[in-house]
Amino acid sequence: MTPGDDRGFTLIELLSVVGLIGILSAIALPGLLRARMSGNEASAIGSLRAISSAQSTFAASCGSGFYAPTLVLLGTPPDGGNSAFVGPDLNTDPSLKSTYTMTVTAGALATGAPASCNGAVAGTVVASYFVSAAPANTGFRFFGTNQGGIIYQDRVALPVTQSGAPAGAVPIQ
Repeated sequence: MTPGDDRGFTLIELLSVVGLIGILSAIALPGLLRARMSGNEASAIGSLRAISSAQSTFAASCGSGFYAPTLVLLGTPPDGGNSAFVGPDLNTDPSLKSTYTMTVTAGALATGAPASCNGAVAGTVVASYFVSAAPANTGFRFFGTNQGGIIYQDRVALPVTQSGAPAGAVPIQ
């Protein structure tokens, strides 16, 4: 190298850039994690709305006014149809979607109900249901809904209730 031919960075310059990147990452990372958690919660709420809507459609068109006891039955297309009441991402019970576990708890069997149009045997549909969404590994809020269609939230697991609000839960605004 000839004098005056200075190319490249010194070790001090490189260390200061790496330190600055570290500081910026430490500031931005909590915000990114909160945004991800908020997105997962929004997905859980959307899934509960989809399940509630699917249950209403099932009751009106296939269940003779009664509800499906499982997500598997909601994921089964009606006879002669090619579209199920819920999408393939929610057709297992329980279903895991966006770090939330969706579980249907069936209410009392609907006595005297005929067979549904998608394979449920007579008397296996239910008069009420409760769907819960519990965070699998990240998240602080639990969600739930029943045949009333209102989605509730709480910081602890929601107790199953077939009518009205679960104890301690607050409706989503």
